Amino acid sequence: MQQKAAKEIKKICIYGAGGVGGYFGGKIAHKLSQSDSDDHEVYFVARGQHLAAIQEKGLILNTDDQRHLVCKPQFATEDFKELPQADLVFVCVKSYDLDSVIEQISSRVNNDTIIIPLLNGVDIYERIRSKMSTGLALPACVFVGVHIEEPGVVSQKGGSGTILFGKDPQSADVIPANVLEFFDYVGIKYRWIDDPYPAIWEKYIFIAPFALVTAFSGKVLGEVMEDMLLRDQVRDIMQEVALIAKLEGVVLRDTIVEESLNKANDFPYETKTSFQRDYEQAGKRNEADLFGGTILRLGKKHGVPAPVTKRIYSSILGSMQPM
Repeated sequence: MQQKAAKEIKKICIYGAGGVGGYFGGKIAHKLSQSDSDDHEVYFVARGQHLAAIQEKGLILNTDDQRHLVCKPQFATEDFKELPQADLVFVCVKSYDLDSVIEQISSRVNNDTIIIPLLNGVDIYERIRSKMSTGLALPACVFVGVHIEEPGVVSQKGGSGTILFGKDPQSADVIPANVLEFFDYVGIKYRWIDDPYPAIWEKYIFIAPFALVTAFSGKVLGEVMEDMLLRDQVRDIMQEVALIAKLEGVVLRDTIVEESLNKANDFPYETKTSFQRDYEQAGKRNEADLFGGTILRLGKKHGVPAPVTKRIYSSILGSMQPM
């Protein structure tokens, strides 16, 4: 496999400088601010009070290793069209915003543009490619626990902060050496593997069932693990997802379900899933479709009825207020 001979990455856009985007964008901005070179520029797309705070004083990043890093991008805006054409775009939005974001990005993409999506889901690459045929889109997932602590402040609580990503199926002979070199330069942890889909599905097998069951039950992670019925529901959904993954051609370990279930024991007892937190705020947009909807659509594609997912997802939808 050949490495892609491409121009140096100089302009970087973080589309969605919230939790995940703020973490990686902040690390990049802080590193670049310490360099004597002005060869690189990083731009943030954010909104609301968070954007206003970043524009006023920069983004404040608290990591597990360092506190109060002041991270100032070259420019922060709500309007992607105000930015120059980027060489590298991190897409760090919620799944329900992905389609509109890609439509915006697609008008500013050329064959050298590299897109790295850092959001949950197993069909993110396919959704991107349904709206954008040019550029290099690298399927990815990320392992980091981050949240917006207050407007302009992003804090990490656990996770390795590692981006796992791999080749664009549309350009299977390409390794983007310029991205790997840039990550090394700014100190971003990463793992490059030719096929990232097993890791993407492995993460999904963990987060989707717990997201659905915590929202459905109103219980925190520790309570779900203590309740035999709820724990069995999580396991059942995991088995449904694992079967769909197998039919999608993704090779996973035979022990993946039990490993994923037991992974919850590594989290604090009172942990709420991000979907649960959003769901509990009446009228707030949430990622119900990312979890329940995706499983049912892919299940239908492969003839997998996924009855436990269907029952719990239907109950969640029935209780949601129109947005």
